[in-house]
Amino acid sequence: MSSTMTSSFRRSHDHFEPQDLDPQTQRRRRGQLEQIDYTAFASNTAVIAQVVGQSDSGKFQRLAVAAAHARGRWVAEAVAMTEAHVALTAEQTARLAALRSAYEELAEVYEAMRRMVERGYLTYSNPMVTEGGNLVAR
Repeated sequence: MSSTMTSSFRRSHDHFEPQDLDPQTQRRRRGQLEQIDYTAFASNTAVIAQVVGQSDSGKFQRLAVAAAHARGRWVAEAVAMTEAHVALTAEQTARLAALRSAYEELAEVYEAMRRMVERGYLTYSNPMVTEGGNLVAR
């Protein structure tokens, strides 16, 4: 069984693939599988567009900033906790785990939305450019 690693998500492929099919049967099966894949694509496109709406630079920037803040809080808290040069308590460790989890979730959401655009499930509009280090709409 093969698996594909995408960020921290592991997807298994356990599809049976017969090796002794004649070429006509193989072509027919490939056509059927393409129809299945298109159905999944059309379903994702319809549902995601309805739930998320259009993506734009602002949505991506807000997610990126939220993830950066979460990462910063996680690291700052760890640094502050270690300044006392004593072992961390169970409560401190749990706090760090919660902060890390918040960061990882936001980073995963950012990557998931990016994959949605990449796969065509979500439209992207309103590209922004930087001027003097600040993002501005074009």
